[in-house]
Amino acid sequence: MTGTATAKPQPILFRNLRLLDPRFDEVRGGYEVLVEGDRFREVSDKPIKSENATVIDCAGRVLMPGLIDAHVHCMHSEVYIRRLEDIPLTLNTARAARRVREMLDRGFTTVRDAGGTDYGFKQAIDEGYFPGPRLFIAGRSLGPTGGHNDNRARTRDQAPCFCCNAMVWLREQVDGPDQVRRAAREQMRLGVDAIKIMISGGVASPYDPLESLQFSIPEIQAAVEEAHAFGRYVSAHAYSPEAITRGVANGVRTIEHGNLIDDTTAKLMAEKGAFVVANIVAYVAMKERAAQFGMTAEMLEKNEMVLEGGFKSLEICKRNGVKVAYGTDLLGALAEDQSREFSIRTTVVPAIDVIRSATIIGAEVVRRPGKLGVIEPGAWADLILVDGDPLKDITLLEGQGKHLAAIMKGGAFHKNRISTPL
Repeated sequence: MTGTATAKPQPILFRNLRLLDPRFDEVRGGYEVLVEGDRFREVSDKPIKSENATVIDCAGRVLMPGLIDAHVHCMHSEVYIRRLEDIPLTLNTARAARRVREMLDRGFTTVRDAGGTDYGFKQAIDEGYFPGPRLFIAGRSLGPTGGHNDNRARTRDQAPCFCCNAMVWLREQVDGPDQVRRAAREQMRLGVDAIKIMISGGVASPYDPLESLQFSIPEIQAAVEEAHAFGRYVSAHAYSPEAITRGVANGVRTIEHGNLIDDTTAKLMAEKGAFVVANIVAYVAMKERAAQFGMTAEMLEKNEMVLEGGFKSLEICKRNGVKVAYGTDLLGALAEDQSREFSIRTTVVPAIDVIRSATIIGAEVVRRPGKLGVIEPGAWADLILVDGDPLKDITLLEGQGKHLAAIMKGGAFHKNRISTPL
C-alpha cells in the first residue's frame, strides 16, 4: 500500500521591502527575505535566487518581526474579575478563542499568558482549531490566602471546586513551602512554561493592601527551587521595591508590573539578569473606563497609586540597565487597547526601545532568543509588514492591525492584503 506524500509548502520570497530588524537602530532598505516552511531561510541585502519561490512585492513597506506580548490573560474575559464566578468554563473558553484571534490580528504572533490558561487551550491553537499567537503559559497562578490571588468575597470561607466556574480555574491559593512546592510541581506536570506567583498586593484584588508582602521567603524559594529543577522559571507579580527585592534575591526571573521600583532594586535586577514586564496601558485603560465594567472604587484608588509610578519605572529601568519586556495585562473588554502600549511608552523612551521590548527582549523572556523577535536565517518565520516606518510613527502598530498589510506566523499567512504575488 502506497501512502500519499504531503507536498512541501512553496517558498515565499519578499522583495522591495525595508527591513526593521530590532538589532539595528534604523530601518534599512535593499533587503530581501526568503521563507521556507516555518523558518526564515535567507535574509540578504543582495538579490536572493529561488527558482520555485512565490515572489511578494512589498512595495516599499517595512518588514519586521512579529510582535511579542509577554503579559496577557487569555481567560480573563471580565474586567471585574469576580464576575467570572458566573461564567462557565465553556463560555469563557469561547471568549478566549476570540481574544487570541484578535491578538494575532494586531500583529502579536507570540504571547505569554501570565496566569489562567492551560495546555489544552495552547494545544488547540497549535492544532489549528482556531487562530492565535504562539502561546507560552503559566497555568494557574499561585498565591497565599488573602492575597492578590484570593478574590473570595468576605462572606465566602472557601472557593468552590476547580470545575465550577471560570474564576477559580485561573488561580490557586496555597500556604506554606510544602503546598507551594506541590502546586508548582502539579502545574509543571500540566505542561506550563513558567510558574506564576503573587508576592505583593494588587490593583484588581479587593482586600489586600498594595504594599503588602505576599508569600514568605521560604515559599518563594520553594517555587523557584521546583521550577529550576524542572527546567522552568518563576514569574512574580510585584509592585514595591521590597517585594521585588524579596523575589529577585531568591531567584525570581521576571517581575510583572514593577511600577514602584527604585534605583537600588533596579540595580539588583540588572545584576541578577532579571526582567521587568511592564504594562502601563493596563492602568491607563482602567483609569479611563474600568468603572463602567464594575471595578470598585477601592481598586481604582490603588490603580491611581501605581499609574504614575509605571512611567517612572521605565526611566529607572533604562537608567540601571534592566531589560523591560512589552506587556499589557488587559482584562475583559479592555483588551482592545493591547497595541496602545506602544505610543504610551514612547512618551518616556525612544520608539526603537519599545519595539525591542516587543521583539528581542520578549524573545529572551520566553527563552527563545534567536528563534523569535528577529529576522534571520533559522528563526521562526513570524513577521508583520507595515504600511510605513514605525520608528517615525509608532501608531502604525496600533489601530487593531489596520496598518498591517500582512501577518505571518510560522511561515503561514494569517493576513495578506498585498497585491497578487508576482
